[in-house]
Amino acid sequence: MARHSIKTAEARPLIAVVDDDQSVLNSVARLLRSVGYSVATFSSGPEFLGSIATSSPHCLVLDVQMPEMNGLELQTRLTDLGHQMPVVFITANDSPQTRAIAIQSGVLDVFLKPFEEKALLAAIGKAVECPRRRPLDQ
Repeated sequence: MARHSIKTAEARPLIAVVDDDQSVLNSVARLLRSVGYSVATFSSGPEFLGSIATSSPHCLVLDVQMPEMNGLELQTRLTDLGHQMPVVFITANDSPQTRAIAIQSGVLDVFLKPFEEKALLAAIGKAVECPRRRPLDQ
């Protein structure tokens, strides 16, 4: 089960990371914390959906292929529920079709695992600045 790190410093953007691979979850969380982000980690889409009533991430880093609910399904569910937040996908199996669907649905970027840390951080930095984010508490 994933550890939740919802406590945040007020000035630090909250990044939610959803991935069923615990080692990826831990390494992304460690990377994000090392540059000053607050991080909440989740091992599944349903687990993340259960948290959105109490936290408002500035960006969602989302694995595409997961059991129960894949990343595309989670993104669609969030949109259907009226929650808009920038999404960056990470995946072990990139395909032109998946990439096209993701980009059409509003994903900011798609990274193939293992990804370049600087590129992921740059995409998340852009996402945090993204004007389309609508906080969940408004």
